[in-house]
Amino acid sequence: MTATRVDAASIRRLPKAVLHDHLDGGLRPATLVELAAEVGHTLPTTDPDELAAWYVEAANSGDLVRYIATFEHTLAVLQTRAGLLRAAEEYVLDLAADGVVYGEVRYAPELNTAGGLAMAEVVEIVQEGLAAGMAKAAAAGTPVRVGTLLCGMRMFDRVREAADLAVAFRDAGVVGFDIAGAEDGFPPADHLAAFEHLRRESVPFTIHAGEAHGLPSVHQAVQVCGAQRIGHGVRITEDIPDLASGKLGRLAGWVRDRRIALEMCPTSNLQTGAAVSIAEHPITALKDLGFRVTLNTDNRLVSGTTMTREMTLLVEEAGWTVEDLRTVTVNALKSAFIPFDERRALIEDVVLPGYEAAL
Repeated sequence: MTATRVDAASIRRLPKAVLHDHLDGGLRPATLVELAAEVGHTLPTTDPDELAAWYVEAANSGDLVRYIATFEHTLAVLQTRAGLLRAAEEYVLDLAADGVVYGEVRYAPELNTAGGLAMAEVVEIVQEGLAAGMAKAAAAGTPVRVGTLLCGMRMFDRVREAADLAVAFRDAGVVGFDIAGAEDGFPPADHLAAFEHLRRESVPFTIHAGEAHGLPSVHQAVQVCGAQRIGHGVRITEDIPDLASGKLGRLAGWVRDRRIALEMCPTSNLQTGAAVSIAEHPITALKDLGFRVTLNTDNRLVSGTTMTREMTLLVEEAGWTVEDLRTVTVNALKSAFIPFDERRALIEDVVLPGYEAAL
């Protein structure tokens, strides 16, 4: 099973798992156009293909702050029940069409309250839309399990409120928590009380770290706040002076040895300047060094990507094999925020047989 035997069509058939994907960064361009017309929001263009191209071009700035600013338009159409329901349902169907069998979708409910919805209402509506999508996907013969991560925006003051919602909806589809937004200047430890509350309530969480800010953000996320996973984490390499020799610093060694998953997003990292190319992206070296690397899309509209595309890029430009793709898929399920027996069933009953069947 070598990379030369795998093409995009074969990769599309492979079962996939994605842990790091934002709801407001994954709308269909045509849906965004239609919803914007309904709410009277002006877009850069009303042609879906041109809009998709505009997003990718705007996000290719190498600047995380500008990358985040592209969300102005998607958030504008996610302030109503109708908009949220449609986006959530289509989110699931798009994952299913891409061969994803397990996904975790994340969003910050505080960003969907401009139209008068309360944060709890936002969560209820999104869960309703996700459930509708899962039912349709199952009926079509492409079942996918989707769990929700609620995000607090690290530069605002409603992080604890979002954490409380994660606790409240723990048995209603919300599987974990995250903090998102600009990393530099907004350290994870600013929200330590929220993370301590989540630990007391047995709610797992990941933290965006090691993308726009370096090792201090990873250290705080893991050693101070207690994150079970790291969102991106690409700059963990700053604690590995020589990737070729594999000599790890103490923090990098801690992350690897304790199987703290790295939610890596190659195309997104290129756009924000956290990596220079797919071929040189640290995901390959970190995988080879035994880190629990997972492969993710981050924002499918903004990055113009899918899980199939991310896998294909790594095969074509970084020399990945089918075994590598299987490894990161199993890694993702091992670190998913769902019960152990459900994770094991997905690995043993869906992923491993799916790889055998595809080959």
